[in-house]
Amino acid sequence: MVRCAREGIHVKLVRDRIPDLIKQKGELPVTHVATDAEFRHALAEKLLEESREFHTNPSAEELADVLEVAYALAAFHGGKDAVEATRAKKADERGGFSKKLILH
Repeated sequence: MVRCAREGIHVKLVRDRIPDLIKQKGELPVTHVATDAEFRHALAEKLLEESREFHTNPSAEELADVLEVAYALAAFHGGKDAVEATRAKKADERGGFSKKLILH
């Protein structure tokens, strides 16, 4: 998130309905449609933000936010099927995390 010169104004990626919710409060949201490069960067930043929130509050609600960003990133990188195929290949080669192993 970037703070602008005026107090209370932020430049950040938001969910699609957030501007409508802001309007319902009687405020006027200012938005623009991101370029692909800006969108990819904003998604990466959003993933970090949501991951930090999950780390602070490990709940289903926070994990849902992480997944929403991950799904948007997956769509940007060829779709969920392509990413899932890559994930499955890596799981076959390296395993998953079911054994709860910590390496020392």
